[in-house]
Amino acid sequence: MFSPQGPSLRELVVQALSSVERGYDLLAPKFDHTPFRTPDSVLDATADVLRPLGPFGQALDVCCGTGAGMRVLAPLCRGPITGVDFSAGMLARARRTHPDAAWVQADARALPFAGSFDLAVSFGALGHFLPAERPALFAGVRRALRPGGLFAFPIGAPPPVTSGMYWAMLGFDLAMRARNALWRPPFVMYYNTCPLSAVRAELTTAGFTVATAPLTALGRREDGSPRCLLVLAHTINHPAP
Repeated sequence: MFSPQGPSLRELVVQALSSVERGYDLLAPKFDHTPFRTPDSVLDATADVLRPLGPFGQALDVCCGTGAGMRVLAPLCRGPITGVDFSAGMLARARRTHPDAAWVQADARALPFAGSFDLAVSFGALGHFLPAERPALFAGVRRALRPGGLFAFPIGAPPPVTSGMYWAMLGFDLAMRARNALWRPPFVMYYNTCPLSAVRAELTTAGFTVATAPLTALGRREDGSPRCLLVLAHTINHPAP
């Protein structure tokens, strides 16, 4: 699964037994050489959907990690781009790779922005938030956007129960629940806690109007439905409370 430049098994074990923040600090130097970094295919498919909706002014990458989202934001935005993450290690890597962007260390559940951005994106981060934490995340993104702003993020279709992927994801989630029941601090990372129906309802409650667009470049399932959708959550055209 990993390139020769990626982390060793021992390094992954140490990361998994750390807090989320400390774990990503440790993983940061080798993160881009792991499967956990959002694939370029997902980033490019997202850019293909967002391009006709732009150009945008200022943009925010929520839970930006090492800055992979710059691949999407830089060509689409005329104004400054900001990445926010709570891992100092991930941000240090992002700063070195993308020195022209702004990088802010903060908890995404309490974003320190108000009415600053026209576009916000996030890639692969929802699994790091428990369902009870997502309303605060979405409310913070809502406050960070200007009236009429857009929050976009990809979300995969659930794999069929008969697939190996379904059982692999279920097994991972069960292993993480057992780890968190037995070990502190917890490491929050789950695959099956953010169904589209729940995410849509929470975004609506936070003050968004929600649509989806298929990421057709990522293929379709056997029933013809897209493997991945891009959630397009627009703020209602008045300031956030």
